[in-house]
Parts: sequence; C-alpha cells; structure tokens
Amino acid sequence: MNHKEQAEQILEAIGGKENLSAATHCVTRLRLALHDEGIVDQEKLNNIDAVKGSFSTNGQFQIVVGQGTVDKVYKEFVALAGIGESSKEEVKEASTQKMNPIQRAIKTLADIFIPILPAIVTAGLLLGINNILTAPGIFWDEQSVIDVYPQWSDIANMIIIIANTAFTFLPGLIGWSAVKKFGGSPILGIVMGLILVHPELLNAWSYGEAVKEGTVPTWNLFGWEIEKIGYQGQVLPVLVASYVLTKIEVFMRNRVPDSIQLLIVGPVALLVTGFLTFLFIGPVTFAIGNAITDGLVSIFDNFAALGGLIYGALYGVLVITGMHHTFLAVDIQLIGSTNTTFLWPMLALSNIAQGSAAFAIMLASRDEKLKGLGLSSGVSAWLGITEPALFGVNLRFKYPFIIAISSSAIAGLYISAQGVLANSIGVGGVPGIFSIVSDYWFDFIIGMVIVIVLPLVGTYLYAKRKKDV
Repeated sequence: MNHKEQAEQILEAIGGKENLSAATHCVTRLRLALHDEGIVDQEKLNNIDAVKGSFSTNGQFQIVVGQGTVDKVYKEFVALAGIGESSKEEVKEASTQKMNPIQRAIKTLADIFIPILPAIVTAGLLLGINNILTAPGIFWDEQSVIDVYPQWSDIANMIIIIANTAFTFLPGLIGWSAVKKFGGSPILGIVMGLILVHPELLNAWSYGEAVKEGTVPTWNLFGWEIEKIGYQGQVLPVLVASYVLTKIEVFMRNRVPDSIQLLIVGPVALLVTGFLTFLFIGPVTFAIGNAITDGLVSIFDNFAALGGLIYGALYGVLVITGMHHTFLAVDIQLIGSTNTTFLWPMLALSNIAQGSAAFAIMLASRDEKLKGLGLSSGVSAWLGITEPALFGVNLRFKYPFIIAISSSAIAGLYISAQGVLANSIGVGGVPGIFSIVSDYWFDFIIGMVIVIVLPLVGTYLYAKRKKDV
C-alpha cells in the first residue's frame, strides 16, 4: 500500500487541509478535528483502500484505518496537511470549541466516567464469576456450586472482595477522574472520594434501615445536628465535591507562594470542601440522586414494557449523539442505591443488535472490503463497542440501523416485562450475560436470541432484495 497516496486521498475527501484543525491517531483510527464535517465527501472516503469506515463522535471525525497501518498513514497525512503532530488532548480541545453547552456537559461526563470504565467492567465480570459460584439453581436445584462443593467457598469470598472493591470505593475512582478533568490535583480527588466512604461514617447501604430504627449517627456542631453518613455507590456527591475542591485548589494555587503551597493549598482545599460536603453538598445531592433513582424505578415498576420498548429503541440513537455516556452515571447510581440496574441489560442487547446487522451486511455483500468491515465491526459490537458498526456499516445503508433498533426495542420490551436485572456493569455485548442476576439468565438469553436473529435475518433479506451491497 502506498501510504502517501492513501493520505492524499483521505485529505482530499475530508475537504483539504483548510478544513483540518488538528489531527492525532490511536491504535486503529485517525482522529481529526475538522472545521466543517458537512463538507466531507463520504462516498469518496469510503472508496479509499485504506479506509475501513468513519464516524463522528464528541466533535471528532474518526477514520478507521487499521492497526499497523494507521501510524504510517498518519505521518504522511500530517506532512501533506502541513500541521504538526497533535496529542489526543489537543485534538479533544480543538473539538470542544465547536460544541454547544449541552454537548460540552455530556462530553465532560464522558471524560470523567470513561477512564474508570475498565475498573467497573472488570468488577462486573468478576461479580459474574462470583454469581456462577454462589447463585443457587444454576447447576443444581436450590443449590449453588459452593453448597455442593464447600471447598470453593473461600475462593468465592476472595473473588467477591476483589470484585466489590471498585464499587465500594467508587467515589475514590470518580474523585480522581473528576478532579483530573476539572484541572485539579488527581490525588486530592482520590482523597476526597475516600473521605466520603470513610469507615467511621454510616454506610449508605445501611442508611434506610438506620432511619427506620432511629439510629442514624450525627455530629453536633454548636447545636446543629449533621447526619454522619457515607456516600457509598453515590455519583452526584463526589462529582459536585470534586468540582468545588478543584475550584478552591486552583484559586489558592494561583495566590499562595510556591514555597508554602504544599503546607496550605491541599489541607485547606480538602478541609473546606469536606465541611461543605458534609454540611450541604452531600445531603442535597444524596436526596437528588435518590429521587432520580426512585423516579426511574417507579416508572419501570409501573410501565416496564413501555419503558423497555422506548429505551431499547433509543439507545442506538443516543450512541450517535454521544448522550449514551450520561446513562453510565445513571446505571452506577442505580447499582449504588438498589444493588441492581434494569437499564444496563437493554444496553447490552442494543449493542448485540447493531453487531448482528453488521454481520448480515457481511453475509449479503459481494464487496470484499465491506465484508471485512462487516465482520470486524460486528465482532466489536458484540464485545460492546458499536461505533464502527454504527458509523461504518449500519448508518451508511440506513436500513440495518433501523432493523437493529427495532429488534432492540422488541427485546427491551420483553426483558423489561420479565424484570431482568444486572447486578453490575460488565461488557456491553454477548459476555454481558455474566453481569445479569442469575435468576434472569433464561429471559436474557431469549432477549439475546431476539437481537441476534431478527437483525441478522431481517437485514440480510432486505439487503438481498435491495441489492445495494
């Protein structure tokens, strides 16, 4: 492959160097900040040999080139464009300038939660393993693996400790990522998050019972009683506290002499933020978070099938806009408050549906390049990453996307009507079954059959009839 020639064709297809603000690359994709994505010649871009697909997300136009090739094409690309090599952060910054306030807020949430996603997904997979060992009725009637083989009980206990850590100290993870995003010292964010789950505080999961029994511990500050509770599994308290902490730290860092910053900035920022959190931020955001959780639970309790139908249909659309990242915070809040989430199973099925539609295009197509793209993007979607399938295949032909979200809506209706729950966030695709509460495995498998068969058969038959692939 002539990498310079491929780079020239890509540059021409995106509107020339005048349309390029900044460029970087990851393992498989060129990541570009363009002045106007509307002038990109998508047809010309798709016909370039090196290009395996393209999509726009979070203000970046990303072109899938492939591992081992992308770095070579990138070097030729920036040389032809006459721009220097940019870091991922510089491209993100350039992309942000084009966003409206809502898009920026969504991007901020994404930038906070995506870095901690590996820890959350890992915890979900490990909890799935623990479920297999401890849940009764999977292999034997009313008995679990550790009931039949007690020698495995300590192994299961060790697994649950390892798996639960990310959720137990979730505010520490969010604090690190949020303060880093807001421009403060990440280590202070970790400490702020861990303060909110200190063992001296009443565990948030015991709060409801303590209220009933009248045993909620309190601080007495000159006659003002403050509830002495932790914020395990909560999202909003640590997000707001991290923002306040960063603002105080940055304010002081710009005014305190360098020689005494270590003695003053961190201690004062943590002390002030800690008091503000326990006095105001925590109680208010705790109430808001619980109100959101109670509202969602109430809606799905009363209109489960309708909610599943709507969310199942809309999730693929949310991915296109990037708004799906906001629901990660909702899932985490649900798990923190109720130990389960009814939203995440529908996410997993939606991803599988998009992958199945891409596989159908692979089977129906006579074009070798499109076959390869359908296979690779379909596998990616079944493992939880749908952007290549969405933007490289399904939206390109439109009907695979429509059939996929319709199938996802049907599956969402079914599993919501059956009350399917996940006890963690795992891999959002076929392996997602390990995060489902074991009592609902059968119903989730039926949902998986729906989103595998319907998009595969429907898209294949329509593609053969239309003859456009």
